[in-house]
Amino acid sequence: MPELPEVQSSVEYLREKVLKRTFLKTWTDTPKMGIVKGTLENNFDDLIIGKKIEDVRRRAKNVIFELDQNLSLLIHYKMTGHLLYGKWKKTRKGWISEIPGPLRNDKMNQYIHFIFFLENGKQIAFSDLRKFGKIELWRREELKNKLSELGPEPFSDEFTPEKLEKMIRGRRKMIKPLIMDQKFLSGVGNIYASDGLWLAEIHPETKADLLTDNEIKKLYEALRAVLKEGIKNSGDSMVDFRLPDGTRGNYQNKQKVYNKENTLCTRCKDEKIKKIKVGGRGTYLCPKCQPKK
Repeated sequence: MPELPEVQSSVEYLREKVLKRTFLKTWTDTPKMGIVKGTLENNFDDLIIGKKIEDVRRRAKNVIFELDQNLSLLIHYKMTGHLLYGKWKKTRKGWISEIPGPLRNDKMNQYIHFIFFLENGKQIAFSDLRKFGKIELWRREELKNKLSELGPEPFSDEFTPEKLEKMIRGRRKMIKPLIMDQKFLSGVGNIYASDGLWLAEIHPETKADLLTDNEIKKLYEALRAVLKEGIKNSGDSMVDFRLPDGTRGNYQNKQKVYNKENTLCTRCKDEKIKKIKVGGRGTYLCPKCQPKK
């Protein structure tokens, strides 16, 4: 599932391309996509057609298009979704990119199930292999209230080592599932949790309230470091994720321990990376660098 760096990379690209653009129409072959939420009346198309994009931002793992008339369009990639920006034509075989390169040739960009048509002749398409993605239209204040349930953003001013310490104290949950809980901390998923814990030298099964002050500080710095590296490398495209121009991110070539089972740890150079299950998720660690408490 795309995490904070993947979503942020998408947002940064789209912000340069679609600000002040207006929606003309939509297309979908998946009726569960494109729904209204909260107290909005009328159907999705009636509400979104003619609306102008005022901003594109991220909250947790959500892409949010802020529209005029106090509307917000929320898109969650879920497991295999991603937004693309270009121009497509309809054929008997489906939608084909008129722009050569990865938009046309990369299989991961060909599972198009929703398209927004813009007044400049371009389109925003949503490609999603498993069709689990969410596309929702909200009143701005109602969405803001809904998203207030999420935990702090890792790069926000409110998220400090002291804040993380207060959040952790008294929590008996294992640290890896805890930092992946979006109501605890926004945007961290399996890839960056595994790599962040390795960087902080903390075993993923450690109970949160057993962490020392120094370990919490190291965790804070490690999580921010791997997330920054993820953004710098335009996200992780090991499997499904692609940028809006159809290209791959590069973090899959920078991973610390994620997906590196049986390879030698790059820090201690003594132990091989081990894969275990933590909270039902595949988790990678170095047994020497991350000893179990």
